[in-house]
Amino acid sequence: MNDRLPTPLPRSFYARPTIAVAHDLLGKLLVAREGESIARIVEVEAYLGLRDAASHARRGPTPRAAIMFGPPGFLYVYLIYGMHHCMNVVTETDGVAGAVLLRAAAPVAGLPDRPRPATGPGKLCAALGITRANNGLDLTVPGALYLADDGAPPPRRRSSPRIGVEYAGAWAARRLRFFADGNPYVSGPWRRRTSRSIEANMAGMEAATKPSVTLRSKNPGKGARTSSATR
Repeated sequence: MNDRLPTPLPRSFYARPTIAVAHDLLGKLLVAREGESIARIVEVEAYLGLRDAASHARRGPTPRAAIMFGPPGFLYVYLIYGMHHCMNVVTETDGVAGAVLLRAAAPVAGLPDRPRPATGPGKLCAALGITRANNGLDLTVPGALYLADDGAPPPRRRSSPRIGVEYAGAWAARRLRFFADGNPYVSGPWRRRTSRSIEANMAGMEAATKPSVTLRSKNPGKGARTSSATR
């Protein structure tokens, strides 16, 4: 197969208002392990910095949250429950806090061979091999992970309150979770369809997640990583 891979999104993509970036991330590719593992983003959450009571940046640039204050286009990875990693992309201009949590993605190539291997932020990180060691990774250059646009049309978008932020008062009700409508790889509450209709739709959705670029084949000497991590 041809070794061509899509190029990373430029820093200007991330240097915009967080909600705009969150909207535009749906349908973009996550390219990991130098192209061996690829997934298409189907669910995200926006975190709006100092004013957002659910954001890590609400208390200012603490040692953990300082990366959220820029520059944009870097990866912010943190650990929850002492065992599950979550990854975010840093947004806004340098000095203004903002980030988008990547919650779920549809498999394209090289992910663990099991149902919904990247559904939920912890499972997504595990499927792509992302850990705290990747915190601060520059997403605008090829590396352990970057985001790309292969020209696929954006999915129809829906929104809801974010998951697991009940402590955030009025901010808990803000509709800052965005996801691809009807996509079976979205986590949490997202549809009114029955389980039977979801299963019937899986085969069709697999075809829809295929990239429009030619990707390198996975090194046969390396097996896909597996993990039982969930959010």
